Amino acid sequence: MATPVGPFKAVDTYLHLGPEGTSVPLEVNESFWQNLTSGGFAHLGPGRLVSTYDFSEDWTSWEQHPAGEEVVVLISGALEFVVEMDGGERKVRLDQAGQFLLVPRGAWHTANVDREAKVLFITPGEGTGHRQRE
Repeated sequence: MATPVGPFKAVDTYLHLGPEGTSVPLEVNESFWQNLTSGGFAHLGPGRLVSTYDFSEDWTSWEQHPAGEEVVVLISGALEFVVEMDGGERKVRLDQAGQFLLVPRGAWHTANVDREAKVLFITPGEGTGHRQRE
């Protein structure tokens, strides 16, 4: 089977990067997150999910990824990430296109939006945890 070449739009199609160098486009539709959380993509094996999001408001929750470091790349706008590490909170501001952050494996993190932002994530999603922000 031939690998699809594109073009793809990053907000409509995410990308699964597999451990053997595979790259599989995944259409983002109304059932995407249900399929993801229920094991609907288990046939792809472990890997990282490349996705983009637009943010206009602060995150309402924290998240953490025990399977590895998350890469967060600012495409446009400005936001501040808050990362729990070393017994405290570290704040990292991204305000120039192309700046990126490496979120350590298992570190809880959230974000505050300074200016409407578009962000690209490369996420080791297996076992991801969420908790409400207080």
